[in-house]
Amino acid sequence: MNFRISENVRTMAARAMIAAGLTLSLLMGQPAAAKPLELRDLAIAGDSLKTRMLFSLDVEAEPKLMLLRSPHRLVIDLPEARFRFEEKALKPRGLITGIKYGSIGEGMSRIVVSAKGPFTIADFNLLANDKKAGNRLVLDLEAASEQLFDAALAEQATSTGSTTPSQPKNAEGQTAQTSEKRFTVVVDPGHGGIDGGANGLSGTVEKDITLAFSRELRDQLSKAGNLDVILTRDDDRFLRLDERVRFAREKNADLFISIHADTIRLKGISGATVYTVSDRASDAASAALATRENLSDQLAGINIEDEDHQIADILVDLIRRETHSFSMSFAKTLVGELKRSVTMINNPHRMAGFRVLRAPDVPSVLIELGYLSNEGDEKHLLDSAWRAKAAGGIVDAVIQFAGPRIGSRG
Repeated sequence: MNFRISENVRTMAARAMIAAGLTLSLLMGQPAAAKPLELRDLAIAGDSLKTRMLFSLDVEAEPKLMLLRSPHRLVIDLPEARFRFEEKALKPRGLITGIKYGSIGEGMSRIVVSAKGPFTIADFNLLANDKKAGNRLVLDLEAASEQLFDAALAEQATSTGSTTPSQPKNAEGQTAQTSEKRFTVVVDPGHGGIDGGANGLSGTVEKDITLAFSRELRDQLSKAGNLDVILTRDDDRFLRLDERVRFAREKNADLFISIHADTIRLKGISGATVYTVSDRASDAASAALATRENLSDQLAGINIEDEDHQIADILVDLIRRETHSFSMSFAKTLVGELKRSVTMINNPHRMAGFRVLRAPDVPSVLIELGYLSNEGDEKHLLDSAWRAKAAGGIVDAVIQFAGPRIGSRG
């Protein structure tokens, strides 16, 4: 069966976010003030998956938004304004790499927000302050694929300014359809750079094993059919957990596979495990593993704030549920295929709250190839023939999951 996030649901959600972000008409009760606005209290919070920007306005206004690319930017146009932003508040954070602002003449001012990559506008509101005069503008940017960003640019070009923009049309006047893209798998070698991960009994470092295995998996998948395979890292570099998630979304991945090889206090435990994300861990060992993996950023000296990345839009919530269902289905298939190739632990499909598996629209699994704390597992992980056999099991599972979109092996 061909498991895939529904293109209709994807498109509906994308268009809902586009409409909310690009053509939202903020209905104001008063005309723009004659004197310049005062903009204060700029704040940025979040990570490379979702970032919130907000600031205060002393009176009501009607912001207008526009997207630009090369690089990816968001332009916010306002009536003439005085900017009282503190320098330290302009420091890059999350998706935002820079902020410029100033007058553009004719009684108008502009803020230009530069981003790390393509994004969508998940939320955009002008709200009255509760306990003091004035208003605050709240803007949420969320990492997305180039395809979604291009769709937003097309929507922007054809928008009439209403809250229900029309569908882009082709030369014959028919609604444009999304062309079938190649099935895309993002393979994520766990850890890297300053974060070496676990250490084996004979000194094996997890980050080296995961990279060697991921390269083998990429090479086998590339020969398996009509699909694209991309590694989050192909060298010894550090990537934050949210950057790995953002990378998969930017590449419009159909499947995300994170590769790991942990240690455990009980050296007699061995075998591979497949994990999917859940707020409630299936067992104490899985919870402990997720905690260790989620500490990766802190071990590299990065301060982590637990942001709530839930998107209120009901269409995106639908995508989350659909994605989780597909992740569970792929995990079941993957366990079945890996059992033919390698030894697995008891109850090999487990669940825990892994941050790296939290892309809302990309089916995702984390594979623990084995335990470096076990002598037999470490020996297998260092054996290129064993890695090739294990990778073959994963390839067979991907072929079943993708179905006719990639054809068949050989």
